[in-house]
Amino acid sequence: MLDEVSKTTVSRRSLIGKGSVLTTGALLALANMAAPAYAKGKGGSANANDVDLLNAAIGLEHEGIAAYDIALGSGLIPADALDLVRSFQGHHKQHRDELAAAVRRMGGTPVESKLLDDYVVSLNAKAITSLADIQRLALRLERGAATAYIGLIAPLKNHELHTVVARLAADEALHATAFMFDLKETIPTQAKIFG
Repeated sequence: MLDEVSKTTVSRRSLIGKGSVLTTGALLALANMAAPAYAKGKGGSANANDVDLLNAAIGLEHEGIAAYDIALGSGLIPADALDLVRSFQGHHKQHRDELAAAVRRMGGTPVESKLLDDYVVSLNAKAITSLADIQRLALRLERGAATAYIGLIAPLKNHELHTVVARLAADEALHATAFMFDLKETIPTQAKIFG
């Protein structure tokens, strides 16, 4: 089971890459990898599809939480930025908990997190040597999460989840924007920055 979850992280990163758009088809494929049989919804219903998609999103949140753990443990975050970093990580924990509650309401089992050491490897954390490295990693993950959440809205069968997922996409976009400013990235002149 852990092998399937670890494939998810590699696949997610290769699908999202450096800010590319995660298509609905790619997200559906990711959902099937992220949700091993024990975590899927009951039967072949629309609920099962939604559970699979939400479990893929929970996998993204686990990865984000771990990335912030790695950053906070690196000693590279300035003291005046620690509260903001902890706040962003707290948002990811709230996202995870909200998504997990939705999965349980639909009769599924939320996908579990991997060990922190597994994320250290999959995120190539040993290559992080500066605050800018942390900021670039965070920006990549936050952009990817915003795009993934936007891609989740249409395929979700339970329309009540659309607002939840749109709200999470907005949170991720806010996080990404903060890192764009920190890194002094130019704000794109064309609309549709995420999604």
